[in-house]
Amino acid sequence: MMELTSFDKSLLNILQGSLPVCSHPFAAIGEQLGTDEQTVLERVRALKEKGCLRRIGTFFDSTKLGYEGTLVALQVDPDQMQDVAEAVNQYPGVTHNYEREGKYNLWFTLMTPAKSKEHEILTEVRSLPGVADLLNLKAQKKYKINVQFKLH
Repeated sequence: MMELTSFDKSLLNILQGSLPVCSHPFAAIGEQLGTDEQTVLERVRALKEKGCLRRIGTFFDSTKLGYEGTLVALQVDPDQMQDVAEAVNQYPGVTHNYEREGKYNLWFTLMTPAKSKEHEILTEVRSLPGVADLLNLKAQKKYKINVQFKLH
């Protein structure tokens, strides 16, 4: 595990939720942190190379874009877990996919632009070799959809 400096923690806190929308966002971050753009870019590269930072990207309000989400629980034969997980990951609307303990041992989230597309994908997933059962757990109400880790 990489030891984070106080600079790294401040940088990661900014990148999680306050990335400036401007022509030189890393220069603007550098100003906030009392350094220059090059230093910020070097630290971002180092954090990415060490695996502390996977990507920098936008976070969309899927509902406002016309998408619906669901949480899906699969009961998968453990000998076919890898193949099923890889097949599920091929669908562009799959945002998370985790192996878990218990009867339903593979869980994923799926975002689709229409119920018909969700139905199509879940029908295909249900028929994958090794899938014994599928639960489609539609959300009734969103209470929280964002994760930010405040690093101190």
